[in-house]
Amino acid sequence: MGQDQQLSALEHEIEQTRERLATTIDQLLYRAHPKTIVSREVSSIKAHFVDTRTGQPRTGNILAVAGGVVGVVALFVVVRKVVS
Repeated sequence: MGQDQQLSALEHEIEQTRERLATTIDQLLYRAHPKTIVSREVSSIKAHFVDTRTGQPRTGNILAVAGGVVGVVALFVVVRKVVS
């Protein structure tokens, strides 16, 4: 293989590496964008309370969270009455 062919092959390899790097950077910028992060987290929370395949609410998860909220509110009320 001649030196010109080696240089051409090396230049081609460098260009491919640059393209892969640019693609990777674009993907990282997209994944790190605040709107993308918020969208991903909202989808995750929705999936916890609604079955993504059927669209039906997951009543067990909803009741568990509602029970936790009621328990925390009751704890605050009791603590306030004891402290007052």
